Amino acid sequence: MAVKIVRQPRKIAIIGAPTSAAVPKPGHERAPAALRAAGLVERLRAVGFEVTDMGDVKTQLSQPDDEHPRARNIPPLITALNELRPHVEVAVKSGALPLILGGDCSIVLATVAGARRYYRHVGLIYVDRDADMNVPATTPSGCVDGMVISHLIGRGAPELIRFWGEPPLVREPDIVLFGVDRLDAPEKLALERTPIRRYLGEDIRRTGVTAAAESAVSRMQGGQHEFVLHLDMDAIASNDFSAASAAGTDGGGMSLADTQKAMAIFAARPNMVALEVSTYNPTLDPDGSGAKVLVELLVGILTVRWAALETPAELATEANNPVSAPALTAPQVEPPTELSATTKEETPEPTEPQDTSESSDA
Repeated sequence: MAVKIVRQPRKIAIIGAPTSAAVPKPGHERAPAALRAAGLVERLRAVGFEVTDMGDVKTQLSQPDDEHPRARNIPPLITALNELRPHVEVAVKSGALPLILGGDCSIVLATVAGARRYYRHVGLIYVDRDADMNVPATTPSGCVDGMVISHLIGRGAPELIRFWGEPPLVREPDIVLFGVDRLDAPEKLALERTPIRRYLGEDIRRTGVTAAAESAVSRMQGGQHEFVLHLDMDAIASNDFSAASAAGTDGGGMSLADTQKAMAIFAARPNMVALEVSTYNPTLDPDGSGAKVLVELLVGILTVRWAALETPAELATEANNPVSAPALTAPQVEPPTELSATTKEETPEPTEPQDTSESSDA
């Protein structure tokens, strides 16, 4: 029997993913706590959202891993993904919008997998200055953070590819890279050979962020199916936001204002099924000013989404048949099977909601 889900624009489910295992140094794991301390929950409630804070999964730290220089810290990454995924599943099923606070960019694997528990095809809009399309054979650092997109499409470390029982997690035409300004030579070659849609920083500056964002969201899956929206804070120019480890000083990146415009256009789509933010590094933000900027950015994006969705026209065409949403609590029963380098996860067949857009894309 298909699971019926009705999305509720006023409800937000916050999930902390305090991991830095996919990046070179610790620091990112402090982001969920810093954003809460900066008043994220209170600000969302002040503008009218019903917020459930589901807490954090266990912290996973960046550590030296000289034995695996091509794909560092895989075991703690798999542990983090296995813990995050069921929390996302619970939030999605409840009808609330999961807001995942990372951490590094590896969290997107668990977020997409959690959404795919209920939707056959899930797309991704990936707002990041980097394409993250290296693989262990091409990586300059061995950090999985720079290989995230490759693992989503079924390339890279076998242990992470097997995180989803039937890779790929996301089909290549269903991915949009938005704001890319930095590409390694192997990534350039990979982009030439893939149907992944990309909007490079230079293209966005030429066409304008509004036109680029509207084009991106309409072209991905024809704008019909569910998608995860990911924001890496290093997509923002360092003079507007410097508390991201890879922000850089080369003059690239989008302005804070343009980032908010693009994110608001993406988030206003009724088929956005989860929102996540990554690579804010509190160790680079001693006075907490960066956390406050990020909090206001998220509140602004989500407020635009609420206004766009809670209108008679949108409510009449909610994504799924209305039912009472289940209570929203962190998963306590049937924890996910831990993956190892030699064990394939037995993932249940995703159950489609009763939605005409799903049935049209078998």
